[in-house]
Amino acid sequence: MAMTTTAPAQADFGGVPGPVTTGRDAGADSGHRNTAVLVAFTAATNLADGVMKMALPLLAAQLTRSPAQVTAVSLTLTLPWLLIALHIGVLVDRFDRRRLLWLANGMRLAAMGWLTGSAVFGGVTLTELFAAGAILGVADVAASTSASALVPAAVPPAGRERANAWMVGAETVGQEFAGPFVGGLLLAAGTSLALGVTGASYALAALALLLLVGRFRPAAPAPDAAPVSVNSRIAEGVRFLWNDRLLRTLSVIVAMLSAVWGAWLALMPLYAQRTMGLGSEEYGILLSALGIGGLAGALTVTWVNRVLGARRAMFADLIGTIAMVALPALTTSLWAVAVGAFLGGMGGTLWSVNARTLTQRRVPDEMLGRYGAASRLFNFGAMPLGAALVGLLAELGGMRLAFGLFAAATAITPVLFVRNVPPAVG
Repeated sequence: MAMTTTAPAQADFGGVPGPVTTGRDAGADSGHRNTAVLVAFTAATNLADGVMKMALPLLAAQLTRSPAQVTAVSLTLTLPWLLIALHIGVLVDRFDRRRLLWLANGMRLAAMGWLTGSAVFGGVTLTELFAAGAILGVADVAASTSASALVPAAVPPAGRERANAWMVGAETVGQEFAGPFVGGLLLAAGTSLALGVTGASYALAALALLLLVGRFRPAAPAPDAAPVSVNSRIAEGVRFLWNDRLLRTLSVIVAMLSAVWGAWLALMPLYAQRTMGLGSEEYGILLSALGIGGLAGALTVTWVNRVLGARRAMFADLIGTIAMVALPALTTSLWAVAVGAFLGGMGGTLWSVNARTLTQRRVPDEMLGRYGAASRLFNFGAMPLGAALVGLLAELGGMRLAFGLFAAATAITPVLFVRNVPPAVG
């Protein structure tokens, strides 16, 4: 079934008015099919990404003893979000989003083919790991931004919450559970096998996109419109986000929450070992609680929204994140800290699903790429800042004090949320 074109309408989320946009919503039948395709694509690519996020640093550690070089290889996977996300957003708002997904996966396949060939015929070098990591990082920016912007054209409004929930769940399983686990097994079996299987996952994901039904190119500018520079288009996206009070508030809160997550992930390994006295298995339980919470959020978000409403579900994330960072400051009990991690993981998924659904209905189709890129810049930019700040605070006052200060700072977010997010959202 082809896409249908509807008249301009008020986009909303639970009664909150949004800008006037021209909808190109999918019909119900094609929406179900497209949801399945997008979830399959997300699952395959995030499984492969999870493998590579573990495999690249391990391969680097076999080639160098320098901690700086090993962490730099990991950094190549995420640094593109800070350097080129806004420019990728412009591309997503100008070109066919499915073709951009194919291009991103083509880049991934090229990187994996290169590494696999090197592993078979002489061994992978550190320079190749840096280059491949950078290519995979750029591809991740393009794929993530394009996939999120593609959803409104692929899935009708009634099905977007479900589609977003399953996509977030696939991301959680692939990145937090299956990817690292499968990566460990594959690397134990051989570097060439691990790289080859990862490349095959990217190839299957690209083939799945052939099953999408519809048109996924954003509305073209008027023929007589004056040319607009890339920097001007970037500025349009940033201004759109900042001039919308609701979206601005959500982005500021996300930046604060991301800083907390960056701090927790950076400090918890040392805190668990030195202060809590955990072994590797117990620390694995703690990290698993974070991922299990995220998966639980994806599986229950529809029910939670029906019982609490979207606004209260998003508010629950703020409480869960405060608990996640406050409990290590209050206790060294493994189970108490694990409960906090579970609540943080679950709340994070509830927020992600509802925020995606809100913005997909509120943001005009021709702005989705630039808005999504700007929003993610808040997210990914804040995480390393949080990690750096918590390290400084822990050095000066101790790890428990550092967690406590972050918990106190995070307590501001419920106030911002209640004052700026209207009750109609839920």
